[in-house]
Amino acid sequence: MSVTPLAPVPTTQSTPAFRGRIGRDARSGHYAVPRRYRLHLSTACPDGLRIAVAHSLLGLAEACPVTFLDAVPDCPDGGHSALRPLYEASAHRYTGAAAGPVLSDDWSGRIVSTHAPDITRDLARHFGGGRAALYPCGAESETEAVERLCADGIERAAQNAGSAGGDPAALDKLLETLGSLDRWLVGRAYLIRDQITAADVELWVTLVQLDTVHRHHLDASAVQRIADHPELWAYARRLAAHPAFGAHLDLDGIARRHHARCRGLEAAGSAVQILDWAAHSAHVVERR
Repeated sequence: MSVTPLAPVPTTQSTPAFRGRIGRDARSGHYAVPRRYRLHLSTACPDGLRIAVAHSLLGLAEACPVTFLDAVPDCPDGGHSALRPLYEASAHRYTGAAAGPVLSDDWSGRIVSTHAPDITRDLARHFGGGRAALYPCGAESETEAVERLCADGIERAAQNAGSAGGDPAALDKLLETLGSLDRWLVGRAYLIRDQITAADVELWVTLVQLDTVHRHHLDASAVQRIADHPELWAYARRLAAHPAFGAHLDLDGIARRHHARCRGLEAAGSAVQILDWAAHSAHVVERR
C-alpha cells in the first residue's frame, strides 16, 4: 500500500513509563520463555483491544496469559488499583497512574512494558511461531505508515472535528483519509498483504473507535458522509466476523469507558450508527 509518510503524531497521553523489550538472548534480562509473561489489559481501551486481537491471531492463550481489567479504571487518576502493586514493585515511589495495558514478568513480579506497539511486536516476533505473520518481512514501513495515518488522519482528525464548535478542516481531512482507504480497498480483502497483518488490526480498531466513540460528537450529516465509504465499512464488517476480532469487541465496556472519561457534548451523530457491530461480530464479549 502506498501511504504518504506523516510526521510523528504527538500523543495526549503521558509517555509510557516502561519500555522494556523481550529478547532472544538470556542476557537481555527479558528473554522469551512461554508462560513467563502476562498481559493486563481492557478491551474497552483501544490499545488493549489492539493487543487482544493480535494475541488471539497469534494463538498465545497458553504462552502468554491475559488478565482482563475493568472497562472503567477505578482510580481518580485514570489508573487501575489492580495494577498498583506491579507499578510500585517496578518503580520506587511511583506516583503516576497505574494504567493499562501492561506486559508483566511473572518471574520478577515487575513490569516489562506499557508501550502497546512494542508489546505487540515482541509477542509476534518471539512467540508467534509463524501462525500469523502480523509483521511480514519488508512490510514494517508500510505498517508504521498505516499507524501514523490512523492516528493523524482518522483519530486526531475525528477528535478535532467533534470538538466544541467543530473544525471543518479536520472533517475534510478525516473524509479525505477515509476516501483514500475506501479506494485502496477496492478488490482487496486486506490492507497491505493478501493476509491479515498488524496494519489491519490497527485500522480495524481505529474504525471501531470512530463509530463507537467519535461519532457521538459529530453532527448527523458528518456521520452520514463518514458512512458513505462502502468498501471501508464492508472491510470492517468482514474483520468483525473473524473470531480474533469480534470476540474481543466489548461494546458495553467501550460505551461505559467513553461516558466516564468524556467531557464533550453529544451531537446529533450519536443517533446515526454506522455499523451494527454486535450483529456482524462472531462473539461480542460481555465483560464488566
